[in-house]
Amino acid sequence: MRRALVCLFLRGGADGLALVPPYDDPLLRELRPSLCSDGPGESDSSVIDLDGRFGLHPSLKALAPAFTAGELAIVHAVGSDDQTRSHFEAQDRMELAGETATSASGGWLARHLATRPGPRAGALAAVAFGPRPPECLRGAAATALERAADFGLDAMTPELAGALEALYQAERSAPLPLALDLSRAGTEALRVMDHLAALGRGADVARDRYPSGALGARLAEAAHLLRHRDELGLEAVTIDHDGYDTHFVQADSLAMTARELGDGLAALRADLGEHMHDIVVIVMTEFGRRVAQNVSLGTDHGRAGVMMLLGGPVRGGRVYGDFPGLAPDALEPPGDLRVTTDYRTVLEEVVSGGLANPRSAEVFPRPTAAARLGVLR
Repeated sequence: MRRALVCLFLRGGADGLALVPPYDDPLLRELRPSLCSDGPGESDSSVIDLDGRFGLHPSLKALAPAFTAGELAIVHAVGSDDQTRSHFEAQDRMELAGETATSASGGWLARHLATRPGPRAGALAAVAFGPRPPECLRGAAATALERAADFGLDAMTPELAGALEALYQAERSAPLPLALDLSRAGTEALRVMDHLAALGRGADVARDRYPSGALGARLAEAAHLLRHRDELGLEAVTIDHDGYDTHFVQADSLAMTARELGDGLAALRADLGEHMHDIVVIVMTEFGRRVAQNVSLGTDHGRAGVMMLLGGPVRGGRVYGDFPGLAPDALEPPGDLRVTTDYRTVLEEVVSGGLANPRSAEVFPRPTAAARLGVLR
C-alpha cells in the first residue's frame, strides 16, 4: 500500500506538561497546585503511567494501548527556535519549517510532495480537512474539504462529465502554453470526482465509532479516504483541532479537548486496522504553556511542548527527548520549559523514514543536522 501521513495540528498552544506530565517531579504539583492530575493509581482521575516518569493525561487513556503496543511515541520538550508567543505567527513559521523560524520556501509538506520519488502528485495527493489548506501545504495543489462527498458537483451528469472529458482531451493537442498540463489536471480531477462519488455510494463512513464533534467527523472522513489511498493517489491529510489556548480554568476545558483527541485517535487506529502499517500520524502544536499556573487557574503561552507519533512505522512505547526538568535554573525566562529538541528533527525523520523521501535535506534545509532520535523504524 501507498505510504501516507496524517498531520494533526493542535491549535492554540497545547499544554504538553498537562497532556504528558512528568508526574514524578514534585515541582509540577508545587507550580500547578490546581491543575496537576493525581499520580498513577491514586484516584479515578489519575494519570496513566508510561515509563515511571511520564504519564498520559487521564482524558488520553484511550491512547494507552497504542503506547503499550509500541505504536505510539512521544517527544517531550520539543519546539522551535521561534521566540514569538503569537499563535498565528508561531503556527505559520512552524508549518513553513524553514532553516530558521523566519526563512522558508513554501510549506514543509508541500516540499515533501515535490521532492519524494515517483510521479507528480495527483489531484488528491494532499487533502486538508477544513475551510482552507494550512501553511504546511503552501505550494502544493491541495484540496480543502469537510466531507469526501464535497469534492464533486451535484449537477455532474454523465453527459456533462463526458463533454468536459472530451474538452480536456482536446487540449492535449492545442498549441498553447501549459495546454498539456491543463488537460492532465482536468482529466485527473474528473477521475477523482468520479471515484469519490463511487466510494460514497458504496460505503458509509463509520462515524459511530468516533467521538462527536468536528475532530471525530474529520478523522472518520480521513480514514474513509486513507483506506482507498492507492486508488485516489492520496499521500497526506491535514486536520486541525482547536481549543488549546487554555488561559482560564484549564483543568475543565483541557479535559474535554484531550478526551476528544485521545478517543478520536484511538478510533482512527481501530478503524484503519492493518492500514496503519503504512501510515504515520503526527500530532503537533505551535508552542507549549508556561510552567506555573496563572491566577485564572490556567496557563499562559510558553515554549516547549510535546509531539506524538502514531502508526506502524513508529518505534513507540517510549518518551523521547532530553527533558530538562522544572527546576528554576533549568527553565527559560520568564518561566518556560526549555526546548531541547527542534521539531524539524522529528519531521525530518518522518519524511525520510516513514515516507521514504531520500531528499529530506531539501525539505528541511538546515545548516547542521541534529542527531536523530530514532523514533521511526
